[in-house]
Amino acid sequence: MGWKSKVALGAAGVVAVLVGVVVVRTVTFKPPAPAGDVPLAAARPFDAARAAAHLGEAIRFQTISHQDAAENDLTQWDGLHAWLQTTYPAAHRAMTREVVGGHALIYTWKGSDPSLPPLVLMAHQDVVPVTAGTEKDWKHPPFGGVVADGAVWGRGSVDDKGSLVGLFEAVDGLAAGGFVPKRTVIIASGHDEEVGGAGARAMAATLKARGVKAWFVLDEGMVVVADNPVTKGPAAIIGVAEKGYGTLRVTAPAPGGHSSTPPPQTGVTTLARAVLAIADHPHPMKFEGPGADMLKSLAPSASPVVKMAAANTWLFSPLLIKQTARSPAGAAMLHTTTAPTMLKGSPKENVLPQDAAAWINYRIAPGDSSAAVMARAKGAVGDLPVTLAWERQLNEPSPVSSTASDGWKTLASLAGSESGAPVAPGLVIAATDSRFMSPIADDIYRFQPITLSMDGTRMIHGTNEHMTLANLEEMVRFYQRLVETAGR
Repeated sequence: MGWKSKVALGAAGVVAVLVGVVVVRTVTFKPPAPAGDVPLAAARPFDAARAAAHLGEAIRFQTISHQDAAENDLTQWDGLHAWLQTTYPAAHRAMTREVVGGHALIYTWKGSDPSLPPLVLMAHQDVVPVTAGTEKDWKHPPFGGVVADGAVWGRGSVDDKGSLVGLFEAVDGLAAGGFVPKRTVIIASGHDEEVGGAGARAMAATLKARGVKAWFVLDEGMVVVADNPVTKGPAAIIGVAEKGYGTLRVTAPAPGGHSSTPPPQTGVTTLARAVLAIADHPHPMKFEGPGADMLKSLAPSASPVVKMAAANTWLFSPLLIKQTARSPAGAAMLHTTTAPTMLKGSPKENVLPQDAAAWINYRIAPGDSSAAVMARAKGAVGDLPVTLAWERQLNEPSPVSSTASDGWKTLASLAGSESGAPVAPGLVIAATDSRFMSPIADDIYRFQPITLSMDGTRMIHGTNEHMTLANLEEMVRFYQRLVETAGR
């Protein structure tokens, strides 16, 4: 046998072994986060029409968090608080109520067994403004709370008064029915989530000072995606971590002067080079962490090709990254994102700026840090005469919560039971109030029990935000079953 034949035979042997390994790993593949099989409380009947009417009433309180807090009308929060007390009397008889940090609310439903760690449920009270001039584009007034066409319409119907009303509908019904939990249940409702979460910080500090260590925390964050691109059908995604948040200010000092006699390099040109240098050196995508675990968990419900790739990431991770990154949202799951968003130069067209500046917003992935982001940005700009500094509040990425704990198994079992869909962990690429709860809980999950299409999520913070009646019913039922399952 000649050497060419030997080489060909050897290569064929390597390929055969490779194929064998791929096949075996695919056949024996198991998802990294099984949903579990926890006995769940049955759903109780409730008045769905009343819940819809109540959500409409809550929407009419214009608890708008403006970027400038001086513009906030705090009487709207006071009105919402009074409305909660009047509307849910059984819940308020069963729970103690505290106001902390201005207008944040902590409700405690004391359990009969103090040895059990409490369940903490979160939903914020505030909403974002409606963009001026777009009011005419709404099917119903944005703060009308109109119930029509199978939905409750208005700003905050999904983000996040729907969750707040859903929680109180569930708890009020349980309390009115005589249920007494063994496990303490805490409802923590921040008042300024949309502008930084000072209320959540105050709530976390209060609970920490009392020595609270929660079973787990549940907040908004992810949903049941009706048309998940991996499964080509519904999938319930529970956020087990969220990205950090930081805005980098890049400043290019310059002498200024008259635009008729510009130097070879102005502050604007220096700044432009620096911003492009940073943007052209993005953080690399990696098939790891919660984003990768989501695909692996959904793989058994996906096509054979996806399952094969997920079972053999040692070989196919470059392909998986390429496919996932085909959409901006998919790409954001796999790395720290870099987004130049604001620029400042001269106040007048014929004046050279003395301090041209740009702001670059980062959403920092688990595994990265603000220090690593800063080091990468400094390396990108090199010896360009610019300064880099973090602007305002800086939040590191959250810890990654367990997908093997009893809390996860309970939550995932319930999500699967209610949605009839496969369940997977995921990464929240935005920010929630729950990020401040790490001192009181090892496990923080981010899941709103509603079903939305990929396109349907665009209404959040946008025009024609609405909560379908079917989603509202699903939400009330989910919270009722969760509280009862956790507390029995």
